Amino acid sequence: MKPIKHVVIAGGGTAGWITAALLNKVLGKVIKITLIESSTIGTIGVGEATIPPIIQLNNALAINEQEFINATNASIKLGIEFENWKTTSHSYMHAFGSFGKDFPFCDFYNFWVKGKITGCEDSLWDFSLNYQAAKRHKFAPLNTIPNTQLPGLSYAYHFDATRYAEYLKKLATSRGVLHIDAKIEQVNQCPHSGNITSLTLDDTQINGDLFIDCTGQRALLIEQTLNTGFVDWSHYLPCDSAVAVQSQGTDSLKPYTRSIAHSAGWQWQIPLQSRIGNGLVYCSRYLSDDAATQLLLKNLPAEPITAPRVIKFKTGRRLKQWHKNVVSVGLASGFLEPLESTSIHLIQSAVTRLIKLFPHHGISETLVTEFNKQSVIEIEHIRDFIILHYKLTAREDSAFWRQCKQMDIPHSLAHKLKLFKETGKVVRENDELFAEVAWQQVFIGQGLIPDDYNSIVDSLSSEQLNDLFSTLKTLITSTVDQLPTHKDFLAKIKKA
Repeated sequence: MKPIKHVVIAGGGTAGWITAALLNKVLGKVIKITLIESSTIGTIGVGEATIPPIIQLNNALAINEQEFINATNASIKLGIEFENWKTTSHSYMHAFGSFGKDFPFCDFYNFWVKGKITGCEDSLWDFSLNYQAAKRHKFAPLNTIPNTQLPGLSYAYHFDATRYAEYLKKLATSRGVLHIDAKIEQVNQCPHSGNITSLTLDDTQINGDLFIDCTGQRALLIEQTLNTGFVDWSHYLPCDSAVAVQSQGTDSLKPYTRSIAHSAGWQWQIPLQSRIGNGLVYCSRYLSDDAATQLLLKNLPAEPITAPRVIKFKTGRRLKQWHKNVVSVGLASGFLEPLESTSIHLIQSAVTRLIKLFPHHGISETLVTEFNKQSVIEIEHIRDFIILHYKLTAREDSAFWRQCKQMDIPHSLAHKLKLFKETGKVVRENDELFAEVAWQQVFIGQGLIPDDYNSIVDSLSSEQLNDLFSTLKTLITSTVDQLPTHKDFLAKIKKA
């Protein structure tokens, strides 16, 4: 039980510098933190879309929002629009935030389900402030809808991941993190315990007590050295490749991510202030790299400004995210395709978990087991949410979509599907990342309408239900009318 006095982070990029900045902010007075990265080794750097918990991370690091937006070329994200996922002519949005007005013990969508059963033609998204603002390209920070207790806008960001890493690097090093630009030549282990004792660099050796592997898919410490093992999920999520390219910006600065399904995968469009991040995630069994590149280039919103880059990956997780005295963070710990923009959040949550369970007086097996248990629960819930988008498709126009529609799914997801269809209920377990309202949107957006609803809804008469719907729509429309455009909001920040 050796006390942890020196934490060594192997690898930089978004994973390394979030880890360094957050550990330093919370534990910087009691531990020494060293980050080793080589400027000759590139990072993937395409994780440019985030989800609302990024706000908590930036706040925890005492980051000024205006400064951050300007430094990272950031724009606002109010949700993700899914096009062609259910059918080739259908779209819906996973909008952040709430819908309508929730009642005690009864979420709003239950009222919408009853309305649909009784002939109401309103879309569920007519009652989403986030959706209505997103589609009209409007935004301003709004905690509540004016003159009400109803929640305002929930948001995240699109940003340049490389710039974000650089921003955090300056922040962390100014606060005491030691940064070494060097290549790791050798990983040294204790011959008895197997723990890592030091890293040999070009011209020196760095000793440490706890090592954090942020070396991306190389997984230099957790896998290449410790041979931890990998749980393969490619039978659930068959996409194994992506091609990424940046394009020029357009006049229309959408405050949402677009996810556009194609014959063997899906395309992302992430609008930043001055450019658009684009990519195509696909299954190489059905689409070659060359064909995927051509498909992406043909469907860009503007002229490309970088050369296409192909990225190969395997979906799954490390058997243990923490093994011996190594904690893996980011791509070193596993990979889930960026369909719901969870990559940066998984970095954030892993470091938060490590801080809560930090082994100040030495690493105990009980503590490591608890960390790994929580990690598995979190990533499996996210995995199920991503699988849901593929499984609920009605598309049968290609072999890829037929495979997705017919595939076996985890029992945990099968139970959620059955529960929602039969009862209209979504049960959130163990503080899982995606709230009930997120599951409700994807279920309904993909065409799964429940057979039942919460009986509390029947306490309203048909006339009261119609009045509720009418009042909410008017309130949302008038609120969005008063908002500035997304572009004007960002221009004001840039000017400031």
